[in-house]
Amino acid sequence: MMLIRTLLANLLLGMSLLVVTPLVYAELPDFTQLVEKNAPAVVNISTTQKVQQQRGGDFNGIPEELLKRFFGDDFKIPKGAAPEQGKGGADKKEVQSLGTGFIISSDGYIVTNHHVVADAQEIIVRFNDRKELVAKIIGSDERTDVAVLKVEAKNLPTVNLGQSSKLKVGEWVLAIGSPFGFEATVTQGIVSAKERTLSDDTYVPFIQTDVAINPGNSGGPLFNLNGEVVGINSQIYSRSGGFMGLSFSIPIEVAMNAVEQIKRTGRVVRGYLGVNVQEVTSELSESFGMDKPKGALVAEVFPDTPAAKAGVKAGDVILSVNGIEISKSGSLPPVIGMTPVGQPVELRLLRQGKLQTMRVTVESLPDDKKSALNQNKPGTKGLTDTTKRVLGANVIPLEDAVKQKLGIDFGLRVTSIDEGSLVRSGVQAGDILLEINYIHLDSVDDLAALAAKLPKGQKIPMRVVRADRALFLPLVIQ
Repeated sequence: MMLIRTLLANLLLGMSLLVVTPLVYAELPDFTQLVEKNAPAVVNISTTQKVQQQRGGDFNGIPEELLKRFFGDDFKIPKGAAPEQGKGGADKKEVQSLGTGFIISSDGYIVTNHHVVADAQEIIVRFNDRKELVAKIIGSDERTDVAVLKVEAKNLPTVNLGQSSKLKVGEWVLAIGSPFGFEATVTQGIVSAKERTLSDDTYVPFIQTDVAINPGNSGGPLFNLNGEVVGINSQIYSRSGGFMGLSFSIPIEVAMNAVEQIKRTGRVVRGYLGVNVQEVTSELSESFGMDKPKGALVAEVFPDTPAAKAGVKAGDVILSVNGIEISKSGSLPPVIGMTPVGQPVELRLLRQGKLQTMRVTVESLPDDKKSALNQNKPGTKGLTDTTKRVLGANVIPLEDAVKQKLGIDFGLRVTSIDEGSLVRSGVQAGDILLEINYIHLDSVDDLAALAAKLPKGQKIPMRVVRADRALFLPLVIQ
């Protein structure tokens, strides 16, 4: 009887808790006011271009090249959708491309992507109230993919600009644009990652989101929940030809730095150090005696550049610039790129296990900068020694012609490789071995003697040249 009473009492207590405990619902953001306030400042952009048709044409008014920028080179125009071509498949035709932009000043300045208006013969801006105006290009920058347009108008609605640096991963964001020409389309998602480096876009630390972005969204604004523009929607990554949850936006600080320069001078000038950098992996950090991977590893320093003049060396790990932490290699180019030309910056770096501080005066990035290691594949002229086998690889002295082009008087070429310490460390046939543990490799005998002295099982930094570019690998002697 006592047991029944106890069970009944516990049951009644549980029911009372259910009654008095309030139900908690997940709170999702309401975007309606944000859209109502900002949609009038978002515009549709259409351009007329004369293009050389080679492999198709356009799809629903969107040029094939624009589609390929979004979906990759494997994108195929659906069968029957491409217009017929003339003889040779290279007819010129006027096509219209679609994009998005947003108004940053009431007197008619509009920001969009460079690739939206590149090579345009005519640009038409359609506003939220369906009014259309012809725009002219004030300036455009391909590296940051930013363009500034101007229409003759007054008292236009404008957006408020925010700070992408304050964005947090997981934060809600929203895009307004014209995907496939469907104007004023609103999509939402979260910030998936920050400071993403994409190929050929080293000066843009992209914001990655899962906001649905498609052709026509290009140049449109990315808003935070405060209704502030924090980025410009620029690219997506896709293997299927459709949206796959990987969208990339240009941080608004990077974009506006370009915009202000374009408005002031008509072009964009970037800061330049003159180094090639690579990521510090866990194995490389161990070889450099670091507690954890961080910073930008200098793989090579170009001659007669700010870095070379200041004394920066290959093997240095740049940890900060003017107090701004460089967490990974991709963080360095945007910081330097946005530094005014002629301004000195303070680099904090790690060199052979010791912290150092160095001042470097930033110069202008050359328009046609060529790698100091850009040369043709050489033959085998100028050999002064026979091929020898060391650490599982056949190596020969570096050719004199290559030494001259690299501006060095040392180095060894790997002609073939199989099982051994070098291949396990990532060395490939054709690589040029420059130095191990900061010691230059002058001859094959030097490599053999050094290998015999290195401690087994310990990671040692090794610098090589591969495909005209220097990089570090962690060498482990087995």
